[in-house]
Amino acid sequence: MSELNIKPIAGTNNRVLVEPNQAEEKTASGIIIPNSAQEKPQQGKVIAVSDDLKDEQPTVKVGDTVLYGKYGGTELNFEGADYLMMKESDIYAIIKK
Repeated sequence: MSELNIKPIAGTNNRVLVEPNQAEEKTASGIIIPNSAQEKPQQGKVIAVSDDLKDEQPTVKVGDTVLYGKYGGTELNFEGADYLMMKESDIYAIIKK
């Protein structure tokens, strides 16, 4: 993936751009789940992080896999890909591999 030309702006909180994981399209037993019934993913990969707060360094970094709330962030589509822009405080955990 080439470098994405989006830079989150912190404002009063660090902001994070996350690429959500794909929703499950099949159950473990092989049943295909229609789009309307697919569960919204709650984890994804950090693509960009704001770093313009003077007093606070971001906890997450680009490349981290994170868990976030089901309705966290604002959905946006940029250059044909779906992303979520969220406050760093909307992220619950970093998944260590």
